[in-house]
Amino acid sequence: MKNYLLLVLLLLPFVGISQSLQNIESVEYDHENSRFLVSNSSSIIAIDSENQELSFFGDGEAGYGMEVMNSTLFVIGDGIKGYDLTTEEEVMSLNISGSGFLNGMASDGVSRLWVTDFSNQRIYEIDATDPNNPTSEMVVANTGSTPNGIVYDETNDRLIFVNWGGSADIKTVNLDTYSVATLTGTSLGNCDGIDNDNDDNYFVSSWSPLRISRFDPDFSGTPETIEAPGISNPADICYAKEIDTLAIPNSGNNTVTFIGFENPLSVRDNQDNPFHFGIVGNPVTIQSYLQFTATANSRVTLSILDETGKTVATLIDGSRSPGEYKVLLNGIDLASGIYLAQLRVGDMAAAKKILVP
Repeated sequence: MKNYLLLVLLLLPFVGISQSLQNIESVEYDHENSRFLVSNSSSIIAIDSENQELSFFGDGEAGYGMEVMNSTLFVIGDGIKGYDLTTEEEVMSLNISGSGFLNGMASDGVSRLWVTDFSNQRIYEIDATDPNNPTSEMVVANTGSTPNGIVYDETNDRLIFVNWGGSADIKTVNLDTYSVATLTGTSLGNCDGIDNDNDDNYFVSSWSPLRISRFDPDFSGTPETIEAPGISNPADICYAKEIDTLAIPNSGNNTVTFIGFENPLSVRDNQDNPFHFGIVGNPVTIQSYLQFTATANSRVTLSILDETGKTVATLIDGSRSPGEYKVLLNGIDLASGIYLAQLRVGDMAAAKKILVP
């Protein structure tokens, strides 16, 4: 399985006076203007990808899913709206008769949008070729589940969507027949968002447990787990392919977590280590993270101890299923000094010395 280097983690509860993150649900990357756009209930907030400054995106409103297509930001709010990315003015408005709780949104990058209906278990297709006369059609009348985040798989010309509820399946829609099939089962509960990277790896956000899971392109094998301080009810995530950055809107604490990726760097530095437990970035910086592998369902504790043996931070304390795990160290308030990262998986233990400059 390919490993990744996590480059940056930034948590943004608020910046400035007039702009703040409140009731956030979705984030989308605007490559033309090098910014992330965040649905903010009664507004849309733009976050500059370089200096992290916040500003209002025109007078637009978005409550749920968003999608950038053809220099237009499409959003779910009071119906479906479209906003020009340059002028930030409304250029499209569409109400879908008979729809319920519209939630997730995807596009083919050309003319078609798809929207999940959380409450009615449906999927609608929108033709936005002519913004002055958009049309919609219900293409899936019953998903057999509670659909949430959705993404277009260009390689296989299909839709992939995640679902709410316990042990939620990940499903696919054949765009020739609009038939629905289960792509893979999961042990994840209340999956909210999904997006893919340049290599067609798929990232899924879940509330139970709170994490991001990375699936291989064919959804085979055990997904890799990414955990980070500050993740709270991660919602409709976005992978900005142009800058290889995953943006996670945390609806539980109204922050956005950014994780940058670069290939490859392995942390498996000790072949005798049964967990492949290692650290990338030592001395510790905002780029550092711990990684380990659990080979069976186990109780896992991951703690940071100071030189006296006192636990100063507990990063994981609970059951974990088999798989690879990454745990970011940014966001942990540690004074300069030498610490010990202690991992316990079932009855076995391992430790790594870390230096905080």
